[in-house]
Amino acid sequence: MEYRQLGRTDLKVSALCLGTMTWGSQNTRDEGHAQMDMALDRGVNFFDTAEMYAVPASPETSFKTETIIGEWFARTGNRDKVILATKAAGPGDYVKHIRGGPHFDANNLQQAVEGSLKRLQTDVIDLYQLHWPERTTNYFGRLGYKHRDGEDGIAISETVAAIKTLVDAGKIRHWGLSNETPWGTMTFLREAEKIGLAPPASIQNPYSLLNRSFEVGLAEIAHREAVGLLAYSPLAFGMLSGKYRHGQWPEKARLTLFKHFARYTNEQASAATEAYCQLAEERGISPTQLALQFVTRRPFVTSNIIGATNLTQLQENLESIQLPWDRDLEKALDAIHTRYPYPAP
Repeated sequence: MEYRQLGRTDLKVSALCLGTMTWGSQNTRDEGHAQMDMALDRGVNFFDTAEMYAVPASPETSFKTETIIGEWFARTGNRDKVILATKAAGPGDYVKHIRGGPHFDANNLQQAVEGSLKRLQTDVIDLYQLHWPERTTNYFGRLGYKHRDGEDGIAISETVAAIKTLVDAGKIRHWGLSNETPWGTMTFLREAEKIGLAPPASIQNPYSLLNRSFEVGLAEIAHREAVGLLAYSPLAFGMLSGKYRHGQWPEKARLTLFKHFARYTNEQASAATEAYCQLAEERGISPTQLALQFVTRRPFVTSNIIGATNLTQLQENLESIQLPWDRDLEKALDAIHTRYPYPAP
């Protein structure tokens, strides 16, 4: 396993991070525990979760994933072997069951951190992230920016001050952003500097062969400001594995179960996926590993968040880091990207 610096912190995280958002919905507690056992054994020292998990968010599933991880820590005593990341939910109709409608003010973030610490059975969170922006902007596949006066919610300066309080109290070690824009990222950096808070260590945004929008604007910030990308959905909800090709809908697969997750199933994305899968077949390699290694090898990526619903998938994902990479393969991928630029938001 390869290890990389997390922002400007003293932590080194594995280039592959274990994603956990299916535990408590598509996966049982025991299956989650087995995945953590395997990942740790293969050198993964970085786990990512969120208070709203498992997905889709609901009163029945939220908080379950953190609980499953906490039970594994208690059972195995492996907390000191893991760099643990979790996230606070932002505002939205789909999370009103969380604190009556979460926001990024001091009171909400205090409650969120205390809840996560209890469920995770730990005294401190290594990386605490804001799951999506408080304000109305572009994230979760939203295109066509429209500014709406009066919908900014809690000011970024107020949120940053609340984070500093949690850092100073020893509840969290470092903090990060998620689903953020270039303007938002730079504003958080500026507000943190004003009050002497260390800058965000990372940004967790979608990035894959079907969605390379991070490369425009945010990649330069990631490099120059040391706010590296924690890439999520590197397989585009499983599309890039090829399992949905030719109209297939595998039983119990995420897009089969949750058809409203439609970011990566449009006509252009399907055509691009077919081209990437054909390239993998020509090279005699796994489409899954091709897509994952593409993300892992980007210079602005700190860690690639891999997720799986069974151990066979997880093993294939973990082994992607061994896939040889060369300039010819890079050129072939860029040629497909030129034919299908940004097919999914």
